Amino acid sequence: MLLALAAQRRVLFVGGKGGVGKTTVAAATALQQARAGRRVLLVSTDPAHNLGHLWNRTIGPNVVRLAAGLDGLELDPDETVRRHLDEVGSALRRLMPPHLAGEVDKHMALSRDAPGMHEAALLERIADTVIHGLDSYDLLVFDTAPSGHTSRLMALPEMMTAWTEGLLQRQDRSKRFGDVLRNFGKDDSGLGESVLGREAAEGEDRQQRVRQLLYRRRERFSQLRDLIQDRQRCAFVIVLAAERLPVLETIELHAQLQRSGIDVAGLIINKRSPVDAGAFLAERHAQEQRHLETLQQALPALALQQLPLLAEDVVGEAALAAFGKRLALDESNGHKRLTD
Repeated sequence: MLLALAAQRRVLFVGGKGGVGKTTVAAATALQQARAGRRVLLVSTDPAHNLGHLWNRTIGPNVVRLAAGLDGLELDPDETVRRHLDEVGSALRRLMPPHLAGEVDKHMALSRDAPGMHEAALLERIADTVIHGLDSYDLLVFDTAPSGHTSRLMALPEMMTAWTEGLLQRQDRSKRFGDVLRNFGKDDSGLGESVLGREAAEGEDRQQRVRQLLYRRRERFSQLRDLIQDRQRCAFVIVLAAERLPVLETIELHAQLQRSGIDVAGLIINKRSPVDAGAFLAERHAQEQRHLETLQQALPALALQQLPLLAEDVVGEAALAAFGKRLALDESNGHKRLTD
């Protein structure tokens, strides 16, 4: 199920509760697609990055080669916020009158820890990564942050598009008011503009530049919103363990994503206990089965794929390749394995 989804899409988001194996599943899928001949970019949006640990190397905020056909990138939230505020501050200083430069710097300093700033900055970086990445890669695989953070992030494109549209409408009203001021500022002889008229004209020039920035911002968010809501190009899969809390969190995450207009393409049940490896694990398997029945009752239409609990850690390209082969072996089992 998972590899088929990845093969048919341009963007794949892998989400779920922390600690269930999202990074391993995302990385193994990306590697398998790269070995199938596609150009793949693997991106971590989780503040607690695990990609580097998984590949046993440093990755960081710049694109690095992980394997043939596969590049990796870790989006650093703090660096993203700093870069975002530097860009916004620079734009504001160009747009505002010189004597307000100090106020711009003060506002930027206060904004650094404002609620939602990290999410907004990270969303812009994700949008840029998607827009530019689709020109260079056949597939983008996103290893996302734990459920709550990801659900808020996935709702932001719609919210930010609407917010930016509201700012543009306010700018349009301001432009009409500026036109009135400029006409009012002309003297009766028609020989020139008064001080009021010149100030209105200067203000209009700044307003026009602000509008251009807002139009670009709206276009970026609109493109990301349209892509993540497009089932033909993008898929979101949820990874979980067959335990009570991950199951309940998955049901809630699915509902939150649905409210944001995002279709969940399938579920990956990771670390499934074996039924034939002693009484302890058999009992564990039976308990997991009860939790999975709750999951199936709540989300009966979703495709589901199960992966077994492994005896060893998955670290490095060889281990990820082996994990990817297991994904391929389990590909045809789907829902029928829920009763195993």
